[in-house]
Amino acid sequence: MIEDLEELVTCESFSGDLEAVARSAKVVAAMGARHLGAEPDVLVVDGVTHLRWTFGEPRVLLLGHHDTVWPIGTLRTHPWSVVDGVARGPGVFDMKAGLVQTFHALAGLPRLDGVCVLVTGDEEVGSRTSRPLIEESARGLAATFVLEASADGGALKTARKGTSDYRVEVYGTAAHAGLEPWNGANAGVELAHQILAVSQLAASVDGGELPRSTATTVTPTVLSGGSTVNTVPAQARVAVDVRVSTLAAQARVDEAMRALAPLTPGTRIEVTGGPNRPPLEAAMSERLFALAQELSPRPLTSAHVGGASDGNFTAGLGCPTLDGLGGVGGGAHADHEHVLVEEMPGRMELLRALVNAVLAGA
Repeated sequence: MIEDLEELVTCESFSGDLEAVARSAKVVAAMGARHLGAEPDVLVVDGVTHLRWTFGEPRVLLLGHHDTVWPIGTLRTHPWSVVDGVARGPGVFDMKAGLVQTFHALAGLPRLDGVCVLVTGDEEVGSRTSRPLIEESARGLAATFVLEASADGGALKTARKGTSDYRVEVYGTAAHAGLEPWNGANAGVELAHQILAVSQLAASVDGGELPRSTATTVTPTVLSGGSTVNTVPAQARVAVDVRVSTLAAQARVDEAMRALAPLTPGTRIEVTGGPNRPPLEAAMSERLFALAQELSPRPLTSAHVGGASDGNFTAGLGCPTLDGLGGVGGGAHADHEHVLVEEMPGRMELLRALVNAVLAGA
């Protein structure tokens, strides 16, 4: 397993470099073929390379991705290593350990009939080209197991917030800031009003205090505006990141965002964007987590996390989904990314038992 993990980590696969993603796909395909005894379907969509293995009539989907957030060349500053039982390197935790565990888990099954494995190449950038493949692969199945990295302490991810992305564009009128600012309509001032309004939306959507893990968040992020220091801004904009625990909250935020209205005379607002991923609600993982607890030789913990994954799409279809079955460690997207290698065999065995139980009708 460690040798396989090294092979994947040392083949860099930055989402923004489609040639690198294609090279990585070849390595993942060869590894899967060795363990599963079959070549995958290679699915290239808008230049992004995805892989899918299908055995018989699928009943269970194993879902992961091989792209990472790390630019090509990161291996020079974050080299592959295993020291004192800790593996490090770009993408080791998110989520190449999960891919290794998947192949080894399935290799130990007596038969693979009923299994589908989908490894996508653009999860880290929103799954734009892979979402149709994910939904097509999961529709009508008994279960989806997502091999994303675990939460803190190895917890399985039984709920994930859904995501929405918006862009609020403000249009005003330019004027000379020294000679006649009164003839302008300041888009920057209006944007300030809108940022304050957006930052208050979460409280009104939730209607009260909720734990941070489940509370709605509406966060203004990237903003810009204006042209020169002596000109009243004629245009300004802000991006807005939204995280929600329920479909109802996602709909309420969308309604509120589209109801934003200008306060500064002479300005107008345009809101674009909308929901990207539905939430993975706890009800969609409850029975699978109970099954995992029955099958595990040691107690399992669960977590509700703010980050989204492709499991949000499968849960949104109504397919029971359990996430966070991948590597145990920490530091996703961070310099201290790592995996505890002693945990890999146990996670692999748990995945194998889960797949076997679902195929047997559990």
